[in-house]
Amino acid sequence: MGYAIAEAALAAGHDVTLISGPVNLDRPPGAHFISISTGDEMHGAVHRHLRDCDMLVMCAAVADYKPANVSAQKIKKRNETLSLELVPTRDILASLPKQDRQFLVVGFAAETDDLEENAQRKLREKNCDVIVANDVSRADSGMESDANEVIIFFRNGGKENISRAPKKNIARALVKIFSKFARKTFDKKNVTISELD
Repeated sequence: MGYAIAEAALAAGHDVTLISGPVNLDRPPGAHFISISTGDEMHGAVHRHLRDCDMLVMCAAVADYKPANVSAQKIKKRNETLSLELVPTRDILASLPKQDRQFLVVGFAAETDDLEENAQRKLREKNCDVIVANDVSRADSGMESDANEVIIFFRNGGKENISRAPKKNIARALVKIFSKFARKTFDKKNVTISELD
């Protein structure tokens, strides 16, 4: 979804910085591309580019947990149970400045249940201006699919639906909605997108 939004934003005339983990997608021509491999690298890259953006679109979350210890060598197979201790990853969206922000924040909420309730909670708790929510429990939409269906929630209580469509169509509709929302807030045009699958 991040790549589709980057392409749609470029087509609409916006300057785009795309911060991306390893994916099997072609880089959108014209985007300033920043390659990262870990959640910590994503955190650093997002924070380094905050001052340069008018809208930060956080399309995909870093995994919620990571191994507490990483082995430098291969862990050999044994005939015993192996347990991994997991620790929470940094919450990049929650780490963004809360006061006197000079940019808008769009978060995404991939949910499997209570979509509206969970998305609106995330909108408030993560101090987002906009949340794009989608139901990822369906095999024909969202993750690992070329199609999606989303509900957009705004801080002011507004809400918009985009029916199931190819992600490129969803992305074009989202960029129009984000641009309209941004014009109401301020008139600038730089967009930073982060994507880590």
